[in-house]
Amino acid sequence: MQSMCKRETEPHLVGNPVYTWRNILLGLSEVHCLSRQTTSETTGCMFLNRILRGVQSLIMASKYNIVFVLGGPGAGKGTQCSKIVDKFGFIHLSAGDLLREERAKPGSEYGELIENHIKNGTIVPVEITCSLLERAMKDSGKMDFLIDGFPRNQNNLEGWNKEMGEKVNLKFVLFFNCPLEVCTQRCLDRGAAGSGRSDDNLESLKKRFDTYMNATMPIIEHYEEQDLVRKIDATRSPDEVFEDVEKLFS
Repeated sequence: MQSMCKRETEPHLVGNPVYTWRNILLGLSEVHCLSRQTTSETTGCMFLNRILRGVQSLIMASKYNIVFVLGGPGAGKGTQCSKIVDKFGFIHLSAGDLLREERAKPGSEYGELIENHIKNGTIVPVEITCSLLERAMKDSGKMDFLIDGFPRNQNNLEGWNKEMGEKVNLKFVLFFNCPLEVCTQRCLDRGAAGSGRSDDNLESLKKRFDTYMNATMPIIEHYEEQDLVRKIDATRSPDEVFEDVEKLFS
């Protein structure tokens, strides 16, 4: 008789006490289920499997809870993330901010590479971005995260699934839908007000919007097919937008 319990290897959880006990119980359940011959033994096997489901729930609870936040440049992702952090206690991780911080670090091995990608409106290699995101999550000591501006293309998606897919629970994708002309004006206004961002200018914006339409929108469509996208009209004032956003977290 085949085992009723499938043992899977999850290297990132090695050392986790809950994970260790899960594997011990799996072993006991496999032995017991394979050898059961009586009604009482069958009942015992069912009991062990109920325990296993509870342990598995604890393992899921030990994974990072993630909400991806996507939208065009200037759609208001950062503003809304700040509001979510204040009200619901999530940690806000901006892929773009992490890359800019790494670029600014003296002696950073990635600094020049990141700078060239940001100026050209192209996407930084996914291995770098995933490494920075995972490091920030570990350093925070928290479990609930907003990740904005990521994944931005198919390479990001595949790299994230490979590097982080088994370490997180993806809750949903928060998509701020906003026309490009509105986003453009917001970014230009932000640059004129002294945002300090080297990409808040018309030339860089054109490249960023091309990247967004050609690379990021297919990712949003991918998650829509999985019923994971929560679309928000981002043309309104920040407070009006947040009225819809907070319903998703309440």
